[in-house]
Amino acid sequence: MAQSASNAVGKKLIKIDVSSDSVCPWCFVGKKNLDKAVALSRDQYDFEIKWHPFLLNPSAPKEGINKKDYYRSKFGSRADQMHARMTEVFKGHGLEYDLSGLTGSSMDSHRLILFAGKQGSDKQHSLVEELFNGYFTQGKFIGDRDFLLECANKVGLEGAAEFLEDPNNGLQEVNEELGKHSANISGVPHYVINGKHQLSGGQPAEVFLRAFQVVAN
Repeated sequence: MAQSASNAVGKKLIKIDVSSDSVCPWCFVGKKNLDKAVALSRDQYDFEIKWHPFLLNPSAPKEGINKKDYYRSKFGSRADQMHARMTEVFKGHGLEYDLSGLTGSSMDSHRLILFAGKQGSDKQHSLVEELFNGYFTQGKFIGDRDFLLECANKVGLEGAAEFLEDPNNGLQEVNEELGKHSANISGVPHYVINGKHQLSGGQPAEVFLRAFQVVAN
């Protein structure tokens, strides 16, 4: 009903496909900026946002490894500098960047995100927020079943426990999505707006606002 009413006053629908990894800090930053741009534009446009998987480290261990050790082994002397930079960026969004806890395979989170999408794009979007917030500001492990279910419960996702019980549930769908949306990109976050306009990286809200104007004209 709200949709038809908004269309009656001439709002254009803007569809945004986001390729992202749950363990990518710039993806969280990009989401915060996108959310800001959407909030500033709701009187002009309707939005449909869909999240798609990307694996920064496809061979990340399922059992998890210490975040700090992992970043030091991957980035060497640059790790501390990168941590300081992300701490500063997160602070700008009123968030505390927390590098405690474990990191590892984000596959289960992607399975859950796609599962959430079947119950509505708003529910999926809210789940992504909870996953990012827990992993980056509370030291939660992205592969922890209890954490995933906690996020699912917060957004009212139904059937999450049964879905995650079988590690094969949603696996084919994730792999299909990876092939469809991640095959031609080298990094995340990556945004495709109305199927044509593309943006990459943790862009500021102003960049999204300009992109909305371009695709709406």
